[in-house]
Amino acid sequence: MPDVCLVVPCFNEAKRLDSAAFLAGLMLQPRLGFCFVNDGSEDDTSRALRELADRAPGRITVVDLDRNRGKAEAVRRGMLKAVEDTRHAFVGYWDADLSTPLSEITSFIDILEQNAEAMAVIGSRLRRLGANIDRRALRHVLGRVFATLASITLDLPVYDSQCGAKLFKAAVVAELFGEAFRSTWCFDVEILARLSARLGTNRTRHAVIEVPLRAWREVGGSKLRLYQVALMPLELWRIRMRYSPRS
Repeated sequence: MPDVCLVVPCFNEAKRLDSAAFLAGLMLQPRLGFCFVNDGSEDDTSRALRELADRAPGRITVVDLDRNRGKAEAVRRGMLKAVEDTRHAFVGYWDADLSTPLSEITSFIDILEQNAEAMAVIGSRLRRLGANIDRRALRHVLGRVFATLASITLDLPVYDSQCGAKLFKAAVVAELFGEAFRSTWCFDVEILARLSARLGTNRTRHAVIEVPLRAWREVGGSKLRLYQVALMPLELWRIRMRYSPRS
């Protein structure tokens, strides 16, 4: 039975949901299961997800939200739903467009199993020799600017807080996701801020491990808008004010 569950938030994904890739991921990693959260989609996403679940009984759960609540809340609801199943030792979230291949999950699991101090593994889109990171130059530059601001906010040397591939030990999920996020688009940073507030900055440096991805591709159809990007510094400031990590 699966003891690893990935939450996949979905909003109007009916036309681009790669069902075959998700099913292949289940075959590749027998320990893996999915919790798809339909975030009040206006298309046939709910039907597509139900059909996908029917093809993998016991390994796929579908949660339908009554209205669109945004990615942060969809992820939060899915994470809390996933840990209701006490078989799950590890719970995380993954982008529905599979910009990060599901093959990366194996290394995430290995790190959490081999490192008792680690509580979370987060993917990092580090452009380097030997990796296939397909990202537009402008998005890369903006990402580096945001990463610098996030590092200042958290007082942690995080390279890529916004990569949509993360895995946590199930024991910490209720505390990190129990309360609704104050941030809409910077909730990934808020998760790290909550962990830092709980553990202190020094322990968090060892509790979170960034893993450079071997492959990542930019997929069109992003729901992030320019005005939302402009509001991110304000969201980071609010996170800074709300969470005061101990040294």
